[in-house]
Amino acid sequence: MMFVGVVPLTLVEISNENLSFDVPCRHTRGVYAYYMVEIRIHGRGGQGVVTAADLVANAAFAEGRYAQAFPSFGSERTGAPVVSYCRVRDTEIRTREPVSEPDLVIVQDPTLLPVLDVFAGLKSDGYALINSAKSPEELGLSDVVARLQPGRFISVPAADIARKHTGRTVPNAVLLGAAAALTGLYKMESVDAAIMERFPGKVGEKNVAAAEEAYSLVNSMKESAHA
Repeated sequence: MMFVGVVPLTLVEISNENLSFDVPCRHTRGVYAYYMVEIRIHGRGGQGVVTAADLVANAAFAEGRYAQAFPSFGSERTGAPVVSYCRVRDTEIRTREPVSEPDLVIVQDPTLLPVLDVFAGLKSDGYALINSAKSPEELGLSDVVARLQPGRFISVPAADIARKHTGRTVPNAVLLGAAAALTGLYKMESVDAAIMERFPGKVGEKNVAAAEEAYSLVNSMKESAHA
C-alpha cells in the first residue's frame, strides 16, 4: 500500500469554484472539508493497473495534496482481473477501505465488461473513461451514459495510442492523460513529471508523448461537444 502526503492544511469554507474536480463539497461537523476524490481503476495483470494508481497519487502529491494508492491484492497476475484504488484530497486521508462509490472509474480493458460490473457504485456526478476505439454506446453501455451528466463518459483508443508511441499496448499512461483532460483533477504537467520519475529516460519520454496525445484528444472531443 502506498500513502503520500504533505503538511496538514487548515480546513476552511470553500465553494465549488475552488475545486479542480467538479463535484460538490461535503459538510462535516460544522466545517466544509475539501472533497475527497475517489478513483477506481480496472484492468488485467500486466496492464499497469497498480502503476496507474501510483502515478495519479504522485501527480496529486506534486501539486501539494494528500494522496493514497493501493491495489486490491498484492501482485498482478498476468491476464487476471486487477483493481487498484486512489484517493486525492487537500487534507489528510484517514480511510483505508477499498473504493466502493468512485468519482472516477477508469477501465483499461473492455473485455472485463461481460464479467465484472466495473461501474458499480459510480456516482451520478462522476466520470467514466474506457480504453476502446468504440463509443460507450457501441460497447452496450448506454445505461451508464444515461445516468451520468453529459460528456462525462468517454472512450479513448488508449491501446492504439500506446502502441504508436511505445510499441506496446499498455494503456495506463494514455488513460491518465485522458483523465486529466476529462476531469481536471490534476495538471498534465504533473502527470508528465510522475511518469518521468517512475520511468526515467526514453521509456518515460515515450509514455509522456502518449499521455499528451490522449490529453489533446479528449480536449478536442470536449470542444467539439460544446461547439
